[in-house]
This record gives sequence, C-alpha cells and structure tokens, in this order.
Amino acid sequence: MKKDAIYRVSQVNRYLKEILFQDALLQDIQVLGEISNFKHHKPSGHMYFTLKEEEQILRAVFFRQKNRHLTFLPAEGMSVIARGSTSIYERGGYFQLYIEELEPEGQGALYQAFEQLKEKLQEQGLFDAAHKKPLPSIPGNVGVITSPGSAAVRDFITTLRRRFPFIQLTIYPVAVQGKDSAAQIVQALEVMDRRGEFDVLVITRGGGSLEELWSFNDEGVARAIFQARTPVISAVGHETDFTIADFVADCRASTPTAAAELIAPDRNELEKQVQVMKVRLERAVKNSLAGRLHLLKHLSSARFHRYLRDKIYYHLQRIDELWLRMSRGIKYDLQLKRATVKNLEDRLQALDPMRVLGRGFALVVDENQQLIKGISLLRENREIEVIFVDGRARCLVKEIEKTGE
Repeated sequence: MKKDAIYRVSQVNRYLKEILFQDALLQDIQVLGEISNFKHHKPSGHMYFTLKEEEQILRAVFFRQKNRHLTFLPAEGMSVIARGSTSIYERGGYFQLYIEELEPEGQGALYQAFEQLKEKLQEQGLFDAAHKKPLPSIPGNVGVITSPGSAAVRDFITTLRRRFPFIQLTIYPVAVQGKDSAAQIVQALEVMDRRGEFDVLVITRGGGSLEELWSFNDEGVARAIFQARTPVISAVGHETDFTIADFVADCRASTPTAAAELIAPDRNELEKQVQVMKVRLERAVKNSLAGRLHLLKHLSSARFHRYLRDKIYYHLQRIDELWLRMSRGIKYDLQLKRATVKNLEDRLQALDPMRVLGRGFALVVDENQQLIKGISLLRENREIEVIFVDGRARCLVKEIEKTGE
C-alpha cells in the first residue's frame, strides 16, 4: 500500500463538500419524492426526513428559519417537491439536501394542505363566532384590498355606487395570486387597519382554481385578518369557492357584488324607511300633545286639588301610625333583651366560685397553683395553699390519712 496518498475521513468529506459546492445544479435543485421517516424536532423546530422513490432515498433537512412559513404540515407518505442545495454533513459523513422551499405535489396535496391549516386554525379558535366583529349599519369609509382594474372590483364599485353613493371608497392595490401575493395582502391589512379611519375592510377577487386562490389560504393572511381591529369582509371567488380567509373574516360574502350589498344599504329602501318613520313620529307627537293637554285640564280642576290634599293628609296620618307602632315594637324588644341579660347574669353568679367559698368551703392548691382535688395528690412535708373567701393560708402537710369514698 502506498503511504504518500493517505487522507483523513474529515479531509475526504470536506473535499466532497467542496466539489458539490462548485456544482451549480446541485446548489439550486428541485427534487420530487415521498416523505419518509419524518421527524419534527420540537425544541429547535427543525424537520428531518428522507425523500424516497421506490428503493432510492435522499436525506433532507428543513431548518426552522425556512419552514416556519409552511402552509401545510409534512407527513409520512406525502409526495412533495423540495427545492434547495446539496452538501455533505461532515459529522455523519452522508449526502443530504438542505431545503429552502417545500410544497405538496398536485391538486390533491394542495387540498390536503388546505384541510390541515383549516383544522389547525379552528383548534386555535380563529374561526369562533365570539371573535366576529359586527359590521356597521351605514359605513362612511370603506377600504378595499384587491387587484385594481379587475372585473371583480368593477362589479363591487358599481353595486356600491348604485346602492349608496355617499360611501367613501379607498382601494389598496395588491397582487391577488402568485408568489408575493400573500405578503402584499398581509401588508395591506396591517397598513389600513393601523390607519384607523375605515369602518370596514373588504378583501376581494374573482373566482379561480385552488392554486389561483391559494394566497387566501395563507396562514399569515389568516392571522392578519384575525388580529385586525377593523371588521373584515372576505369576498373571494364565487359562491362555491371557500378559502381560509372566509372562515377567519368577520363576514363572508359569496361574491364581490354580494359584499357590496352587505356593506351599502339600498338608498331607495332607506328613503321608504325614513318616510315611514316620519309618519310615525308625527303621529306620536300629536298623541303626546293630546295626552298632555288632557292632563293639564284635569290638573286645573278643583276636584283634583281636593283629591291631592286628601292623599297628603292620609299619608301624614299613616306616618304617625307607623311611628307609634315602631316605637311600641322597639320598647317591647328592649324589654325582652333586658330579661335575657338578667337571666344570664343570674346564671353567671350561680357559677361564681367565690360564692361557693362564701358558704364555708375552701380551695386547696399546690405550689404551682394547680387545684388539689383529692388526697392522692398530697405528699407529706409538702407546702400547700388553702384559699378562703377572704384570704389565703400557706400550710405544711404533716400527716395524710386516707378514708373510704
């Protein structure tokens, strides 16, 4: 064996790593495969798995900084497209893919991602009715987040102007599909909500496929809607199209036109209501004036004055009667309480030990002032104290004689 060409393992791994780094294809490559051995490391947030195709596998790692914006949760057996760069993990000595982006493959996978995010946000309470803010009855200023010039926004504006042309309208232009669309929608929501001058915000666009509406299934968009202080209406797609934004928004409109009808009251209908209210108000004023006139006539009569005087006299006399009854009740109650106190005093005096001593009895205690209740507690040549009603005597025990009981 030649000894002039010996390399350490670390040198070989580093050399292979440098070769891979110089290959442009392997530094930005998309790989289709099925997820296997998926592990989500909770403390760090990193994801580790292998991409599998029949008997072939490729190790992959998806760091937290890259995977935190995922709209779906990777799972065993899911077919995905991963974009990233390849390298050698020197410590383990194996070839792996460092993922930058990950997306499900095909329509079925998108629907699965939609269902996963829907279930996640529902468990976190973002769809709860308790968080829904009421829409204003007649908004003065409406903000619209949409793609300007689209048929959807034209329908919205036409309906709004026809029903109630006095509403001020502000359009915030965003892309409603594509890679940067979700980020633009989030920014628009935050900016318009922070301004605090809008009574309601509308997110709208026309219908489309699941892929075209995918920006409205973005978790960031959902959380921006939930956190907005201004009521938000989601009017995305057609009646049969549902997005995550629809579930989180304070109100969902089936179409942009329906959103305008929700926001703007019908001017003609309002005019009819005003006319009805005017007639009711006139009738109420006439009835009120007639009633007050009748009352005034009644008050001016002598009979009413006599009635009022009798009512006053009656209540004055009633007050005297109640005062007398209350005084009697208090007096009787005091007598009962005095008798109770006297009874308690007599019982306490009967239990007073000094009264017992006054009848010729005495108490015997030891040097610790403990009561001596029997002969068995005495000892010869021990000092005791005898307590009389009028004083004490210290004695010395000379002899103890025990008798029967």
